[in-house]
Amino acid sequence: MTGYVYHPIYLEHTCAGHPENHHRLKAIMELLKERDVLPHLQLVEPKPVSMELLERVHNPYYIKLVQRVAETGGGNLDMDTYVGPRSYEAALMAAGGVVEAVKAVLDGEVDSAFALVRPPGHHATPNRGMGFCLFNNVAIAARYALERDEVKRILIADFDVHHGNGTQDIFYRESSVLYFSTHQYPHYPGTGRITETGEGEGKGYTVNVPMRGRVGDEGYRRIFEEILWPIARRYHPDLVLVSAGFDAHWADPLASMLLSITGYTNLARILKAIADELCEGRIIFVLEGGYKLEVLSHCVLNIFYTLMGEEKLLDPLGPSPYREQPVDELIKVLKEIHNLSKQA
Repeated sequence: MTGYVYHPIYLEHTCAGHPENHHRLKAIMELLKERDVLPHLQLVEPKPVSMELLERVHNPYYIKLVQRVAETGGGNLDMDTYVGPRSYEAALMAAGGVVEAVKAVLDGEVDSAFALVRPPGHHATPNRGMGFCLFNNVAIAARYALERDEVKRILIADFDVHHGNGTQDIFYRESSVLYFSTHQYPHYPGTGRITETGEGEGKGYTVNVPMRGRVGDEGYRRIFEEILWPIARRYHPDLVLVSAGFDAHWADPLASMLLSITGYTNLARILKAIADELCEGRIIFVLEGGYKLEVLSHCVLNIFYTLMGEEKLLDPLGPSPYREQPVDELIKVLKEIHNLSKQA
């Protein structure tokens, strides 16, 4: 059985005119209902994340700041990142929802899950919310998972078009999490250089795949198959978490990559295959970016089909109409940096 996390509080975090608004999640839920998918999924009820767990990732002063801004009617943490009157509650429930998804998978209540949570999280650092993100949902869930006896190593795969600087910062000096990110570069937030590979105990456990733009389905497929697969096999995670952002689609307004809905589905299939081979299928997708509503909703729908073991695939926008850039040189450099050349 495949699980999903959802709660109406996630719609209460919104700001008119901002690209990261409640219509994103509404579009997803409407399509899942239209396609009659929800009856075949198991709802994983979210709970607010505990303050003890939240403070294992975020500075107590920053947590209080978000709470205070919300309680005083809302405001902006920076020019991109807003807090509304109920954003603090929504953010606690978003982080807690991903934790509950991890718990449900590890306890065997569901085989896999997709946490349909807002606000998103992968830009949130220990001391700062940024890039539309308040609390780092994936990082908080990873901290929870690592407290479990059955989890020693976690693979976090991040295919949002923006580098997850917050997630990288949190685990940069640790080997218990391998962070893998594909992202447009140089692009917001300007981090994620190919040479950023970790420090100290974490050296080699950060894998950044920065792309200049116009890399589409074939390039992404090759990167996942020729870089992520061998690295994942070498690392052998006990759990896979996915920061699932859909703003690398060719029609998304915030970037210039060329993935299609079909391309995203194929990445999800690769990630599921990795989890099936290496950690008994334990995989949780977590919603991050994606601002073209038709793309966002269909990508999520197709990932649910993938998790459910179905071959269905709906792609109303089709392939990119633009020419893709090659990734041969990028793959060559990545293999050298991460000692994969001998395995090629």
